[in-house]
Amino acid sequence: MTGTLISLISILIGIISANLFGYFNKKYTFGFKGNTLIGVFGSVLLIKSFGRLGFDPWSIMNNGDFDGLRLLINIVVSALGGLLGLVFAKWIYLKMNKKLEN
Repeated sequence: MTGTLISLISILIGIISANLFGYFNKKYTFGFKGNTLIGVFGSVLLIKSFGRLGFDPWSIMNNGDFDGLRLLINIVVSALGGLLGLVFAKWIYLKMNKKLEN
């Protein structure tokens, strides 16, 4: 695997987690397109932040030596990023609509 492929897999995991969370929790959904966009940005944001600790795709590759534990942590953080991105976006959406009603 290359670092770019790991990055793309991480983004895909974020998209899948946001869409699955939105599908099973209808109050947090923005539809398929909205969940996909939020999943991408939430995943990338959390992976970039968490990657500074050594879990970025190029640290996973480690000069050609593959580290499976770091990949697993990267995937879990990516899924969590998509999920938290969706919850955060819904929270902001509700706050903005509450301000418009008052």
